Formats: sequence, structure tokens, C-alpha cells
Amino acid sequence: MKIIILAAGIGSRLGNPFPKPLTPLKNGKSIMKMQTDNIASRYDIDDINVVVGFKKDLIMERFPELTYVYNPFFDRTNTSKSLLQALKKHKDKSVLWFNGDVVFDEKILDILNPSIEANVSFVAVNTSKVAEEEVKYTLKGGYINELSKTVENGLGEAVGINFISSNDIKKFISRLEECDPNDYFERGLELAIEKDGLKIKAIDISQYNCMEIDFIEDLENANNML
Repeated sequence: MKIIILAAGIGSRLGNPFPKPLTPLKNGKSIMKMQTDNIASRYDIDDINVVVGFKKDLIMERFPELTYVYNPFFDRTNTSKSLLQALKKHKDKSVLWFNGDVVFDEKILDILNPSIEANVSFVAVNTSKVAEEEVKYTLKGGYINELSKTVENGLGEAVGINFISSNDIKKFISRLEECDPNDYFERGLELAIEKDGLKIKAIDISQYNCMEIDFIEDLENANNML
């Protein structure tokens, strides 16, 4: 398995002059340091690939031990294309990927690991809240059906931690290639579900803390849960 962190974006809503993953938390770590420490507690750090773009040197200098993939179009593409850049390097592998702005409890990885070991594609979800601006989901036959910010009557929120099986990755790559440059990677999953019949589980991690940092209020809430 390979692990990908999506860290190419500008993150303008937070207003930092540096990449959002380098945002400091009250525990003295940056978002990305907390992510990589949590990942390294369960997996091999050599398997981490980081997609960089905006002020990439700042991230690469802070984490020289990681492997990097550069999205040169970071300023005019979204996560569908950043993820595509990285997946093309690992077409025969299963991949666990994280949005670069997610602060999460490492115990979440223990909930996810059985599905990773079984090589079953999934989206980690929080069923305790359904905010309008977040990526929401519905189910059909027990698997993900819709997955986007525009979903109505969503069952919960996707938290930005996902896994694609080695059995499904080539189809997913093909659908990411179809995506518009401004699409989120979730659109690629939706297309693969619709056109290829991909079966993607929703794994509820609501019992543990997990938060995507988009706004100052999110950062304050994340710090309060540390």
C-alpha cells in the first residue's frame, strides 16, 4: 500500500502566507506533522507520497524524509488532478490518501485497517454532523452512491481520508482523467461508481476526533479537541 497526502492547494480561506498543511496547532505540531506522526505510528513512513504545489519548497524543507509529487498546475486545478498525478505512479497498488488539512485522532487508523487489509475501497465518514459546505454522501445497497458538496439529505460528511483498492485503482484513475480540472477527487469516485459499478464502503469514524481545517473557526475547534 502507498499513502498520499494532498498538499498542493493555496488554502486561501485560512489566509496563511504558507501552505495550509504547515499551519501550527496548539500542541506545537503543524497539521502535516501531526498527520505524518499518526501515519508513522501504524505504517511505514517511506510509503508516504506528498502532492505539493503552492510554495512547495517550504513543505519539502520541513519534511525532507518524504517522497514528493509536484502538481505544476496547482493554481488552476483541484484535488482530482493532484490525486491523479500521484496515483499514476502507483497503478498496481492500493492507496490510502488524506487531504492535507485534516487533523485526526490516530485511533481512526485502527478502525480503517481491517478494510485496508481486506483490500476494500472506502470513504471515512462522520455521521454525527452534516454541514452544508462539506462533502456529503448517500448510500445505495449499503455502498456509497452520491458523494459531493451538493448532495441533498446526506447521511454524513466525508472526512478527507479515503482508500482505493488495487483492484479498483485503474478504473478510478480513468475516471479522474475524465474530471474537469476544477473537480474534487470525489467526482472521480462518483463516476467510477456510476459507470464502472465500483463498490465503495462508508466507514463511520464519528467516535473519534477528525476535522478538516478550512476556516479560522475550524482551526479553533481542532485546537480545542487536541
